[in-house]
Amino acid sequence: MTQTTAKPSPPIAPADDPFRYGWRYVLRPTPDDPQHLEQVPLTLDDVLHPDVGDFIVHSDRHETDRMYLTAVLRARLEASGAAIVLSDVRIAWDVPDLRPHGPDVMVIPGIAERQDWSTFDVAVEGARPALIIEITSPETRVNDLKRKVAHDARAGVAQYVIVDRIGRGGARRVRLLDYRLAGGVYRRRAPDAAGRVHLAIANLWLGVAGDHVVCYDERGAAFGDYATAVRQAAAAEERAQRETAAHTEVEARARAEAEEQARREAAARAELEARMRDLEAELRRLRGET
Repeated sequence: MTQTTAKPSPPIAPADDPFRYGWRYVLRPTPDDPQHLEQVPLTLDDVLHPDVGDFIVHSDRHETDRMYLTAVLRARLEASGAAIVLSDVRIAWDVPDLRPHGPDVMVIPGIAERQDWSTFDVAVEGARPALIIEITSPETRVNDLKRKVAHDARAGVAQYVIVDRIGRGGARRVRLLDYRLAGGVYRRRAPDAAGRVHLAIANLWLGVAGDHVVCYDERGAAFGDYATAVRQAAAAEERAQRETAAHTEVEARARAEAEEQARREAAARAELEARMRDLEAELRRLRGET
């Protein structure tokens, strides 16, 4: 899993900061320390194609939006088993020459439950994301706006949504970009009249309020902040567990009743067969056959 951290103000790292994208530790033995790990700056290409353990720098708002979207989508999809939602997990594609990515949020149908993946391997798991959401950072947004648009289309991701921070420095302004796969390429769709993007797999609408994203259900009701979304996700999971337990109890009761009915019917048949044998024996006696 690619590690991230919130970076304090100023939100834009100086251009001469070699660690402005993040870093990784590389084994480079020295005469005194054969296990010496050297902190090496990441490049823009490293951020696009991360290794497990890379440390990528993000702003606090980036992380808040990522956690919020993850919690809302999990509450919406995982309790019903419709899909799993992974956040900041590396994904290895099954497309030749397409190296792994590290999406902010991805929704993957066809998987029963989340596992402790550091890399989700599409070929091994036999499933791919139906939705990927990326939240841009000023230093690395070219990856999300340009390169991943081409890459995710090649990977067969049905919908690719970008939460794009506009401008450098000052107040954070956000726009939404919605790409849908058609004929192997992405076609950009405009937001609806309210400025919202429909997240097809979750039947949710994604909008912007101030400097952050908000999800809305089919009735137009907004999902709350991260803490609220987490509570909703926990409540949904608890509700699913209760429903499963109730279903199991009903099935067990039905099985017990069926077994008792079968036992009674078997006992009645045995009693009837015994009476028939007694009657046959009495008839033979009366006929003098015994």
